Amino acid sequence: MIQPQTLLNVADNSGARKLMCIRVIGAAGNQRYARIGDVIVAVIKDAVPQMPLERSKVIRAVIVRTCKEFKCEDGIIIRYDDNAAVIIEI
Repeated sequence: MIQPQTLLNVADNSGARKLMCIRVIGAAGNQRYARIGDVIVAVIKDAVPQMPLERSKVIRAVIVRTCKEFKCEDGIIIRYDDNAAVIIEI
């Protein structure tokens, strides 16, 4: 479960390394937490030098991995070792 101030790894090759969630916008209803597949607004905290994305840039991202277990409809429980997101807007 991702809430504001949570640090996330970046799971794509956009040049950013770490994100910090500042707002959950893609959750169903008015929820405080984001789960897998939800959209968040985040700020870049760490980035690779010489790439188009730089620190302190506000972006949107979708959650792809969470430490909190995710229960599927068929009963399978999925759990990851880290929290990660993919940047969807540059």
